[in-house]
Amino acid sequence: MSPGRTLPTIPLREVQTHTTKKSCYVTIDEKVYDVTDFLDDHPGGGDLILEYAGKDVKEILKDEISHFHSEGAYEMLDECLIGFTADEPVVKAAVKTSDPTEVLPLPATEHGNELIQQEGGADDLPERSEAQRDAEGRPIYEATGMSNEADLSKETDAVTDYRTHKFLDLSKPLIPQVFFSDFSKEFYLQQVHRPRHCKGGASAPLMPHPILEPLSLTPWWVVPLVWLPPVAYGTFLGLKNIEPLPLASFYWALGLFLWSLTEYVLHRFLFHIEAALPDHPFFLTLHFLLHGVHHYLPMDKYRLVMPPALFLVLATPFWKLAHTVFAYNCGGIFGYICYDLTHYFLHHKQLPAYWRSLKKYHLQHHFADFENGFGVTSRFWDWVFNTELSYVKQAQPIKAA
Repeated sequence: MSPGRTLPTIPLREVQTHTTKKSCYVTIDEKVYDVTDFLDDHPGGGDLILEYAGKDVKEILKDEISHFHSEGAYEMLDECLIGFTADEPVVKAAVKTSDPTEVLPLPATEHGNELIQQEGGADDLPERSEAQRDAEGRPIYEATGMSNEADLSKETDAVTDYRTHKFLDLSKPLIPQVFFSDFSKEFYLQQVHRPRHCKGGASAPLMPHPILEPLSLTPWWVVPLVWLPPVAYGTFLGLKNIEPLPLASFYWALGLFLWSLTEYVLHRFLFHIEAALPDHPFFLTLHFLLHGVHHYLPMDKYRLVMPPALFLVLATPFWKLAHTVFAYNCGGIFGYICYDLTHYFLHHKQLPAYWRSLKKYHLQHHFADFENGFGVTSRFWDWVFNTELSYVKQAQPIKAA
């Protein structure tokens, strides 16, 4: 590893997904190598490497009967080093020690090596530099690769990210990459929930056409600009045509309450439809457009609130239901405006005490546990349906960056 170069700890289950000609990883002990570019040049043929894709190749490299590997071969392999993975003894050592930064990210410190040996791990792990400890010494959530909300705004090196994960190139339009990919559903969901952030807070290109691309960018103020006038007019009609006034006010408030439930249901069962999502590029692209891009780039200011056209598509059946049951009911649409603005402010603004707590809660949904915490304007329905996030008990499993 070259001086000053800091490499990440890559979850073992992620290594095990890179088993194709387009993305092939192998390991030797805790080291992870991306050998994709070497498949065609391997003297024994690329198929031999693919047999061990996602696996440890330490023993097969030593097997002279199978294929003799010179020192030069190991030197070439070192050029493919992209990170480290932690086995069970390493994880146990990190969990038990009062200072996990001595163990993770690998390579561990001298004392960290002793702790790993006590757990039955290897005794030849190299010492870690102080720069690596400072840059990477925090426990993080395996599913997202992050530790806290500050990580959501850390700039992603597009070149390194693409080389490491073989997912999406942030410098090119994202939708064609998803649609024309051969990603498995499992790999796609793993990657789309590992947040990235473009340099300077810029938006990654989404659409390949110069006319379509601006339509995918929606500033937060578009939502009240478009929807407040019709809500105000609808509220006026409701107050005018429904008597007595308390009944009209009740209908309006009930619509607002029903939106809070609708918000939860949409977020949990439509935006996070992962379990029922068909394993096909078309449906993966729909998922990416609807909500995946927000988890992939959660701090993108212009793809956070919902474009008016997309809201109309989603809201039409609920709008008709609301008008069937409650004439002139605009409380639900006002609830939507509150939701979209709250969502934006939770990501991008300093807020008073109550909203600071809500902000911490929502951002935890992004950096820690995307399978819970579906309420945005309120935690009420998460409490009702037992999907509330916990600040005390962190999501498992935890590894380190």
